[in-house]
Amino acid sequence: MRRKILMNIAMSWSGGKDGCMALHKLIEQGHSVKCLFTTLPEEIGGRTFGHGERADSIKIQSEALGIPVEFLPCSFHTYTEKVVDSLTRLKAKYQLDAAAFGDLYLQEHRDWGEKVCGEVGLHALYPLWMNEAKALQALHSFKESGYKATVIRVRDDVLSSSWLGRELNDQFYSDIQEEKSCPMGEAGEYHTFVYDGPLFKKKIEFEYGDIIQLETTKRLEIEQLNLTDK
Repeated sequence: MRRKILMNIAMSWSGGKDGCMALHKLIEQGHSVKCLFTTLPEEIGGRTFGHGERADSIKIQSEALGIPVEFLPCSFHTYTEKVVDSLTRLKAKYQLDAAAFGDLYLQEHRDWGEKVCGEVGLHALYPLWMNEAKALQALHSFKESGYKATVIRVRDDVLSSSWLGRELNDQFYSDIQEEKSCPMGEAGEYHTFVYDGPLFKKKIEFEYGDIIQLETTKRLEIEQLNLTDK
C-alpha cells in the first residue's frame, strides 16, 4: 500500500463557498492548512483584489476558523510577480509544501496557479477540480455540508439584485437551475460569504448593508460582523 503524503498548505481564500469546500476536503484528507491567503490591491487597500470583499470580513473568517490569514499586497500590472514574491515568503514562514485553490473547471485559472506555484517551488492543489457538468452536483454537496453561506455579489448580465442576500439552501438550489448561470457561479455569476459550518470554531453574525452598483456587478455590503459561541 502506498503511503499517503501529507503536506503543509496555504489555501487561497476569497471568503466564499468554493474555498471553504476545498479547505474542508484538504483537512479531511489529513493535510495541515497553515494559512489562508488573499490579495489586496496596493492602490486602494482594505478590499480583496478578486471580489472586493472587505479585508475585515476575511479576517473575522480566519478567526472563526482558527487559521491565520495572510494578505498579499498586489497591483494590477505586477500581480503575478507580487504573488510569487509573497508566496516565496510564506513558503519559508510556514514551511509550505503546496498552495491550494478552489477553482472548479476553468483551465486558465488552473494554468495561472500552476505557473505561480512552479516559480515558487510549491505543489499546486485543486481539490475540487471537476468536469463542468458536475457543477450542480457540487452545489448540492455544499448545500448538504452543514456550511452556511449568503450571496453578496452578482453579475448584472446574469442575475438580478434579488439574488443578493439569499442563502444557499434548497430553494436556491432549485431556483439557480432556472437561470443562465453555472450553478456554482464559476464564471463570477455570483459570489458568497461563508459564516458558519463544521470547521468554524465560532459562528459569524452580521447585518446586511447597502447594495453598491459597480461597473458590471452589484455588491451587498455585510456589516457589524461579530463572532459568537456555537
